[in-house]
Amino acid sequence: MVKRTLLVTATPAEANSLEIIKGIQVIPGGFQFAETEISLLVTGVGSVATAWALTKWISSNATPDLAINIGIAGSFRKEIEIGEVVMPITDCFADAGIETGNDFLTLGEAGLEDPDSFPFRRGKIVAENIFVTKAAKLVNPVNAITVNTSTGSAEKIEKLIEKFKPDIETMEGAAFFYICSRGNIPFLAIRSISNRIEIRNADNWNISLALSRLSEKLREVLQLFG
Repeated sequence: MVKRTLLVTATPAEANSLEIIKGIQVIPGGFQFAETEISLLVTGVGSVATAWALTKWISSNATPDLAINIGIAGSFRKEIEIGEVVMPITDCFADAGIETGNDFLTLGEAGLEDPDSFPFRRGKIVAENIFVTKAAKLVNPVNAITVNTSTGSAEKIEKLIEKFKPDIETMEGAAFFYICSRGNIPFLAIRSISNRIEIRNADNWNISLALSRLSEKLREVLQLFG
């Protein structure tokens, strides 16, 4: 049973996915769901904001039993439909590296870091713990990439797919993975698909559906560990 959970999200709209769960109770300093006390951290959008806010929180609070990153994401795969909730089990900083003409080298490929130095494995960070194993009964596992600029051009999409073979894209996931791994905090992430990764067309997005489905799945996940 998880007694203390830290829920990390980038925006207030994503945080609302927790606040509207049936049975959630507001308590001093956070929320209560069944037997689990939940602290909510809204970091702001992007890896830098996430890294700063999460590191600051960890340095000022007791270590949680579990940290969960929630939010919306874009899908590279047509099989992953808008509104579907998935669980990233690998992530990486997909735009950290060096451009050489039309090519892109990751930091590991450029020799600037060891791609197998902790917490990386072949340049990726892996979510691997008992909570991920249990949550996989409820949420399909996927491979994610994290970028500083949301992808919206055909050329960039093709290059990312060829190099990383990602299922989804976010702007915070790898930072969350990295800091939790470094801090020895058990973690998992769940993301709801709001859009396809395509030439940018906001008319095709469905953020309201994604957030509604995210709240439903988050409730199931919390019940699993509560």
